[in-house]
Amino acid sequence: MERLSDDALWLVAERFKVMAEPMRLKLLRALMGGEKTVSDLVGETGGLQANVSKHLGLLLDAGVVGRRKQGTSSFYRITDDTVYDLCDLVCGSLQQRLSGELEGFSPATTGQETA
Repeated sequence: MERLSDDALWLVAERFKVMAEPMRLKLLRALMGGEKTVSDLVGETGGLQANVSKHLGLLLDAGVVGRRKQGTSSFYRITDDTVYDLCDLVCGSLQQRLSGELEGFSPATTGQETA
């Protein structure tokens, strides 16, 4: 990482903080398929409407998502394309780590037999 000022590091930490919540990650994952309404997102994430709206507001304030109003509906979309790269990087790294850890588990190492 290049040398960043304290102010720049604070902004980076804020970006990570806004994404460090499972419901916000669910919302981002749902939005990776394209623009969606709040009710679409409620259905896809299983969250309550008030909770989904609260998290969308935080993502909006952070500049990660954008909102477009049409009539009485609000449509949300990802506006910061680095979200895709960040998710690919983190998810790929975790998948490799978990795959390696799971390879070590077998009936012989756990003391259990398969049926």
